[in-house]
Amino acid sequence: MDKIKRILAVIDPTKAQQNSLQRALSLAKKTGAHITAFLSIYDFSYEMTTMLSRDEREAMREAVIKDREAWINDLLSSINDIDVHSLVLWHNRPYEAVINTVINEGYDLVIKSTHQHDTLKSVIFTPTDWHLIRKCPSPVLLVKDHEWPEQGHILAAVNSVSDNEQHQALNRRIISDAQFICQLANAQLSLVNTYPSTPVNIAIEIPEFNPSQYNEAVKKHHEDETFALADSFNIARTECEIKEGLPEDVIPLVANKKGSELVVIGTVGRTGLSAALVGNTAEHVIDSLDCDVLALKPDGYKSPLAGK
Repeated sequence: MDKIKRILAVIDPTKAQQNSLQRALSLAKKTGAHITAFLSIYDFSYEMTTMLSRDEREAMREAVIKDREAWINDLLSSINDIDVHSLVLWHNRPYEAVINTVINEGYDLVIKSTHQHDTLKSVIFTPTDWHLIRKCPSPVLLVKDHEWPEQGHILAAVNSVSDNEQHQALNRRIISDAQFICQLANAQLSLVNTYPSTPVNIAIEIPEFNPSQYNEAVKKHHEDETFALADSFNIARTECEIKEGLPEDVIPLVANKKGSELVVIGTVGRTGLSAALVGNTAEHVIDSLDCDVLALKPDGYKSPLAGK
């Protein structure tokens, strides 16, 4: 994502303020990107109006689409200096409409606003959000109701000790994309890497096992690999946070401590049985965050919706 030419901003018809569009406009001003203000609509009642003919039902759907197009175009009417247009599709699954549009039209970035729990003030990720995180081939930026301040902070979450080449490539993608966003937003970048605690059962079952020595060895291994990764991207080692604990616990704590506006994280996009059995650490992390999230897929990722 070293350049952004086309942005798909997902419009939320339930909100007066379109945070996804505002973030898209902010990025487009700095990149010259073209923006599509996208809305997927569907009303099952129009499909079940059996007293009407097929042509009449189609005419009703077209009337609804044109009404929504007029509403979005009114939102866009005051925008003069950026290339932006609207796209409204009739589809019963919003995430499929978004992903199919990304696949067919080649968008570089999808931006969607998140919902906030009014009482807890925390982010609530909808089923559509999760489907996009898991299945969208382009980067997905989920945004809250706030601007990115100048001299802000961005946190890149990496798994520096993975032997998997796909994960290593994803680490590099996470950092390079985070650096690109930092340049656009004039922000400071930090890396965060977590390492596991000493397994309690080993300490109990093996008397000669030294937990503190083991823990120090694991910590040093993670530090060495994280520092090497940071060095390769000219990131100061003082900007590396290497903490013991589960990623879903540590990463949100670090993001909160540093006041991060954005966390960049990689997702492998597992679906089906493998996701149920293996689990997806990235999803647990995302669900614990209370800031903007940029979710990236590995290079060469194929969406399960591709070809459908």
